[in-house]
Amino acid sequence: MILADFQIKKLCTGKNPMISPFQSTQQGSPSFGLSSYGYDVRLASEFVKFRLDPNTPLDPRAADNDGAIRWVERCDNLLIEPGQFILGHTHETFTMPKDVIALCVGKSSFARCGIIVNVTPLEPGWTGQVTLEISNTSNRAVRIPIGHGIAQFLFLKGDPCEITYASRRGKYQGQSGVTLAKGA
Repeated sequence: MILADFQIKKLCTGKNPMISPFQSTQQGSPSFGLSSYGYDVRLASEFVKFRLDPNTPLDPRAADNDGAIRWVERCDNLLIEPGQFILGHTHETFTMPKDVIALCVGKSSFARCGIIVNVTPLEPGWTGQVTLEISNTSNRAVRIPIGHGIAQFLFLKGDPCEITYASRRGKYQGQSGVTLAKGA
């Protein structure tokens, strides 16, 4: 079952909030906060940009991809060049209940400019800030304002799972800021 606004709000205002900080109404443009059937997250101001050198491949199994990246300083507006791929992260921290999984979708304002936001599911028991994979598929640079809505999370509730992300000690548990791929 997909969770509606009042159900999401209930999970975010108790003793162990699912989203922190939580905004119970839509704010800003592009908007962030609680929506009818989801939550629009804000883009924080820390980024990783990947070098465009095709001779320096990324390897998700490697413990160190430093030769393929460069850190970007904090900024108020992020400019993503045509065809560029970056990593960012949410301002919000998530603590997923044992019976809820979250899926991420892009926001229409950015999608109409060619921006694709990808995130793997937030599994039951996972906690941390979400690393966002952001790609510019257009042939023009796109400016993205920091601290505004960048993506929406939809929450699906089912029976509590037997083995949570936390109980299997997932390697991305508790991440803060941009987290690169961790080796096997």
